[in-house]
Amino acid sequence: MRLICAAILVAAFFSGCASTGDWSSDTPTKPGSRPSKATRVNLQNQSVSKIYAPSDNLWIRIRDGFQMEPMNSPLEIEQVRWLATRPDYVHRSMARSSRYLFCIVQEVSARNMPTEIALLPFVESAFVTHAKSSAKAVGLWQFMPATGKDFQLTQNVFRDERRDVLQSTDAALDYLQRLHNQFGSWELALAAYNWGAGNVLKAQKRNLAAGLPTDYESLTMPRETRMYVPKLMAYRAIVLDPSAYGIVLPELENHPYFVAVDVGSDIDVALVIKLAEIPEDEFHSLNPSFNKPVILSNANQQILLPFGHAEVFQANLKKYTKPLSTWTAVKVSKTESVDQAAKTLGVDPDALRQVNGIPKGMRIKVGSTVIIPKSSNRSGDVSSAMADNASLSLEKPPPPAPKCPKPAKGSKNAKAAKCGPTKPTPSGVAASPKGNLTQKNAASQHKSASTGLAKSAKNGNSASSSGSTAAKGASKNP
Repeated sequence: MRLICAAILVAAFFSGCASTGDWSSDTPTKPGSRPSKATRVNLQNQSVSKIYAPSDNLWIRIRDGFQMEPMNSPLEIEQVRWLATRPDYVHRSMARSSRYLFCIVQEVSARNMPTEIALLPFVESAFVTHAKSSAKAVGLWQFMPATGKDFQLTQNVFRDERRDVLQSTDAALDYLQRLHNQFGSWELALAAYNWGAGNVLKAQKRNLAAGLPTDYESLTMPRETRMYVPKLMAYRAIVLDPSAYGIVLPELENHPYFVAVDVGSDIDVALVIKLAEIPEDEFHSLNPSFNKPVILSNANQQILLPFGHAEVFQANLKKYTKPLSTWTAVKVSKTESVDQAAKTLGVDPDALRQVNGIPKGMRIKVGSTVIIPKSSNRSGDVSSAMADNASLSLEKPPPPAPKCPKPAKGSKNAKAAKCGPTKPTPSGVAASPKGNLTQKNAASQHKSASTGLAKSAKNGNSASSSGSTAAKGASKNP
């Protein structure tokens, strides 16, 4: 069985103890999304702390796995110089990578891919897990919504697996292998990852018609895509010889940073943080895919915890006797305002609005799933069907009916003007995308968020980027 990210999976069993107008972005997803694969460890007779990798230095392992040839082009030299003059930026992104780089290198190596590919999140997101581009690509690997669906990354009310460290890594490497098989070179595969396979094919056809070569450097492409491989090669050069550029790489052990823990019953995020004894921001850095304050057992979920805290979590969990989850989910039976829905469900309207991220003035559409506090009537775990297919759709209320004009004074036989309610105008909710796109269409929609992430990364773990799409050909330095 192929190892994903070499996360050590702890068999922990829980006992019974808004956007900009697109309010229907939470699209139901078909069940059956793949779980991450990892080696299991039984903590009753094994210790996580005794499992170590054979080598101590992850950077050495990465260098040993380099397979791509440096381009030594002016664009690559330009990118190396840009990074070399910004050591603080490089160090911050390198420090962020320390949580995730081992698991990515492990999976890249298991697939016999060049370890340069493990450095690609530096270009895509600067290893900011909540990075989001203006084109709605998110996560370490910057998956667009359609491409994420093509690779079975669930996007619904409860979670967005485009941000999941394990799932998105597996999907990104699947995608890159597919592109490499299609184009025959890693440079062209990377160009297609950034620009779309359809666009690369068109560029190749134009060159063939003109009697020109069809390799990466010979194709005409937008500047962002033209700079994409040189940016990756610049990081390769720095990892290969950091002292030559005045860069000091952080020490990274060739060892898992985190442990993947099975979820056996619904459990609150706040409780996991408490029992694992970790800072809140550390939990969210490792588990950025969770959208709500509850983690669902029926969604085949796992929790990533820092390596030294898995045993702490399990020990505290065994001693915990209160309910693990205080949240559940219900489907709204009719379209109504938040206040009306809250009254129907017997919950506080402000709490309903806050936990579900519903802006004021919006109505909840029939069939939507909302999160509410558990009660004696709703005490069980969220069902598998709801965990995999929950969606939330909102709409603006119809305008109020016009007031009828009053009869003029002194007119005895004046009849009141007839007036009725105006027809509600359809408003603001875009239909959810239909199904999965074809591989070709999905691939062509994958856009990089590498452009513009440097500016956001300078401010720490920024959750958004202003990178322009490759189709427009705009580009900035990383």
